[in-house]
Amino acid sequence: MYRWDLSPLYPDFKDASYQEDCKKVFELTEAYVSYFDYEEAKKNQVEYLESLLKKLEEIRALSSKIFGFINLNLSADTQNSEAKQELVKMQALSAKFALIDNKFKTHLQNLDDLEDLFEKSAYLKEYQFLLEETKEDLEHTMSAELEVLTSELTQNGSTLWSQLQRHMTSMAETEFRGKKLSLTEIRNLAYSNDPEVRKEAYYQELEIYKNIEDAVSFALAGIKGEVNTLGKYRKFDSPLSEALFISRMKKETLTALLEAMKESFPIFRKYLRHKAKLLGHENGLPWYDLFAPMGKSEKKYTVEEAQEFILKHFGSFSSELKELAAKAFENNWIDYLPRKGKVGGAFCSNNRAIKESRILTNFGGEIGDIITLAHELGHAYHGEQIFNEALLNSRYTMPVAETASNLCETIAKKAAYREAESKEEKIHILETELQDSTQVIVDIYSRYLFEHSAFEARKKSVPSAKDFNKLMLEAQKEAYGDGLDFEYLNSGMWINKSHYYSGRLSFYNFPYAFGLLFAKGIYAKYLEEGEAFVPKLNALLRATVKMKVEDVAKLVDIDLSDPTFWKAGLETIAADIEEFIRLTSE
Repeated sequence: MYRWDLSPLYPDFKDASYQEDCKKVFELTEAYVSYFDYEEAKKNQVEYLESLLKKLEEIRALSSKIFGFINLNLSADTQNSEAKQELVKMQALSAKFALIDNKFKTHLQNLDDLEDLFEKSAYLKEYQFLLEETKEDLEHTMSAELEVLTSELTQNGSTLWSQLQRHMTSMAETEFRGKKLSLTEIRNLAYSNDPEVRKEAYYQELEIYKNIEDAVSFALAGIKGEVNTLGKYRKFDSPLSEALFISRMKKETLTALLEAMKESFPIFRKYLRHKAKLLGHENGLPWYDLFAPMGKSEKKYTVEEAQEFILKHFGSFSSELKELAAKAFENNWIDYLPRKGKVGGAFCSNNRAIKESRILTNFGGEIGDIITLAHELGHAYHGEQIFNEALLNSRYTMPVAETASNLCETIAKKAAYREAESKEEKIHILETELQDSTQVIVDIYSRYLFEHSAFEARKKSVPSAKDFNKLMLEAQKEAYGDGLDFEYLNSGMWINKSHYYSGRLSFYNFPYAFGLLFAKGIYAKYLEEGEAFVPKLNALLRATVKMKVEDVAKLVDIDLSDPTFWKAGLETIAADIEEFIRLTSE
C-alpha cells in the first residue's frame, strides 16, 4: 500500500492492451497527418474543424496514458530498463506530434473567421480559448520542416540531458556513518535534530556534487544552449519572454511580484539572523543549519496517521477536498517512501485518460512530510476540476499550477499549528513553515537569478561546473544577504534541482512564489466567505485551462499587476516571523 498502483493505466509493459495502444497511437497519428490533405472534407469548415479536434482528442488520450505509464515507472525506478526502452520507442512520435501541431496551426491560419465558427458549433465554442491561443502561437512557430527536425533533435539533446541529470542525482550515493546513503537521503539529514549530523551531511552533500558536477554541467549547458538557440528562431526576445508566453502571464505581473519579493527580504534576513543566534552562530546562518528544526516535536507520523490528519483537516475546508484525498488513499495513487533509484522530491501527475492522478513523495514521518503530501494532493484536486473540462482543455500554466497545492498546504500548516500541544511544538511547526516560506520567496529568487545568469553565460561560452558554482553562490548572496554565513553556502544547488533541466519549461522558479502568494490571497477570500467560496474556487481552477493568468485572478477580484496584492501575502509571512521571534525570545 506504500507504492502506487499503476494498473488502471496498464498492468505492465508486456500486457496486450499496452502493446495494442502503442500500435494504435502510431496508426492514428499517421492517419491524422494524412487527413490534412483531405480537401473534400475541408469544404465544410465547421465539420472539418470538429473532426480535427475529435481525432486529436483520441490521440491525446492514448498518448497521455502511454507516456504517463512510462514516466511514472521511470520516476519510481530510474534504472527501469523496460521503461527506458519504451520511452525511446515512443519518442518517435514526437516528430509526428510536431508536424501535427504545425499543420493544425497552418489550417487555423487559413480560416477567415473563427468567431463565426464558434457561433455555429457549441462543440467548437468549448475550445474557443484553445483555438485562439493556438492561432496566436503561430507568431512563434517555425516552418513544418524545422519544427519536425527540432522535435527529433531535442530527443537527442535536452531530453537526454535531462535524463542524465535524473540518473546522476538519483544514483549518487556516499558512505555516511557506516551506511550507504543516496543523495536524497543525505539531503534529508538537513532536518536532523543532531547538529553534528546536519553539518556532516552538508559536507557529504558537497562531496557528492563534486563527483557528478562535471557531467551534470554539460547537461545544463546543453539544455540552456538549446533553449537560447531555438528561442531566436521562434522570435522570442529571451528565454524569460518565452517562459512568460507559455505561462500566459504578462511581464507586468512578474515585475510586480519580483519587486514585492525583493522588498520583503529584510524581514526574511531578520528571521535567518535570529535563528542563527538561537543556534549559536555569529555571522548569519550557515547553510547546514538552514533547515535545522527549532522547538520540539517528538512526534513521528506513520503513513496512516498522515492520511488521518489530512482527511480530518481537508474535511474542515470542504467535503469535496476530503473525498478527493480519501479516493487517493483508498485507490493507492501514492508512492510514499524513499529508496535508491527513485527520484527525489515530490510531484503529482494528473492523467486525463483515466481521470486519476498519481503522487510521488519521499515520506520520512515528519510534520513537514504531511504538509508535502497535502501540497501534492492539492495538485490532484486541481486535476479533478480539470477532468470536468473538454479533453483538450487540459493545459494550465506554471504560475496557477501551484494555486490549489499551496492552498492545501496552508490548510495543513494552520491545522498543525492549532493542534500543537505545547509552546515548543508551536515553535517547531511555525518555524517549519518559515523554512518553507523562505525557500519559496528567498531561495526561489536566487534560483531565478541563477537561471537568468546561466542563460546569459551560455550565450558566450559553455560554462563549466566551476562557472555554474560561482553563479549559484552569487545568486545566493544577492538573495539571502546577511541572513546567511557566506562561508557556508551551497554552490551545488543547481545540480539537484530538476526544474533547470527542461528544454521546454524554463524559469520554473517564480511560479512557486506566485503560487504561494496567490494561494494566500485565495485563502483570505475563503476566510471571508466560508464554504460558499468553494464553488468559486472550483470555477477558478477549471478556468486555468482556458484563460490568461490575469483573467483567472479577476474571477475572484484580484489584480495581479498591483504590487499591494503581493505585499499583502508577504505581510502575513512577516507576521509569522515576528511571532516566531517573540516565542523564542521569551
